[in-house]
Amino acid sequence: MNFKLSNLGLSLALAAAAASAQIASHAPALKPAPAPSASPASAASMMDPIVVTAEPVASVNGTVLTQADLVREEYAIFPYARQHNGIPKDMEPEIRQGAMRMMIFEELVYQEALRRKMTIPPARMQKAEMDFRKTFATPEEYNAFIESEFHGSQHLLDAKIQRSLLIDSLLKIEIQSKSQVSLLETRGYYDKHPEHFKTPESYIFQTLSVIVPDKATAEQSKQARARAEKDLTQAKATKTNDAFGLLAEKGSDDDYRVMEGQHQATPVDQLPPMILQALRSMKVGDVSNVIQVGQDFTILRLNAHIPEGKQKFEAIRVTLAKDLQQQKTNQLRAALDQKLRQNAKVQEP
Repeated sequence: MNFKLSNLGLSLALAAAAASAQIASHAPALKPAPAPSASPASAASMMDPIVVTAEPVASVNGTVLTQADLVREEYAIFPYARQHNGIPKDMEPEIRQGAMRMMIFEELVYQEALRRKMTIPPARMQKAEMDFRKTFATPEEYNAFIESEFHGSQHLLDAKIQRSLLIDSLLKIEIQSKSQVSLLETRGYYDKHPEHFKTPESYIFQTLSVIVPDKATAEQSKQARARAEKDLTQAKATKTNDAFGLLAEKGSDDDYRVMEGQHQATPVDQLPPMILQALRSMKVGDVSNVIQVGQDFTILRLNAHIPEGKQKFEAIRVTLAKDLQQQKTNQLRAALDQKLRQNAKVQEP
């Protein structure tokens, strides 16, 4: 018995992570890339078999970008790499491609900020430096980082911080400030696309199931049916969803027993025909007879019937505005990337 709602695809999650990182990951990018000499518990060991080096991987108007830069961007897209002993193999190509695009884009943005002669106020630089120091547990850890990444030069670190702040400043001008979505725009989209906000007819119910083994004999099927009929007597005696849930938790074979048999709102097009037929004949609070689904047997309790409808604007206004802003952000980012690449000399694998 498996009536699960579909999950969002991995590619959508990666796209959202990459889009977010492209706009707001510049300060974290200052953190050290994993180094081959790091301790076994470090990010370097978790990157195995990737060897992090200063090997060139791309060039933007003559500025060389290295593998170490690329690894930082990969970790910006997939920050869970350290918990997962590196980036999962099946995700590596997609994440690497996204990291390469992001790294080149940021370098183009930085060079454009320099071309515009943008500067960072001293007070903002000072605050960024202090905030960065706080990301280290001890002064010794901070000094070790300066030594390993910048040959002990605070000046080189300051230049890196300034680069990040310049990227951030230009993106705020070209993307963030232009991507704001007003209440009027949000309402306009809602009114213009009513089909996007329909809610399907759905049922909320509980199950108490007997699962029959594969290749079961006729006798085993008969015994399973008898057990289900015995369960039905107890199920019919329950008066509440809690009581039915307790019964399901103790006696059901399906995966929903850990949730007291509870299925969240399930659209009618995701229900097996015999389950849907039974639910349509029931009132809220009713317990069905034993229903055979394939070779298995189940008992239903109907907790709610949700008719087809439309989401109310006030209920989805905030989420919709965020989605529209993200969409506009992605469009502005793509347009800026295309514009900056027009006269740039970019070399990549």
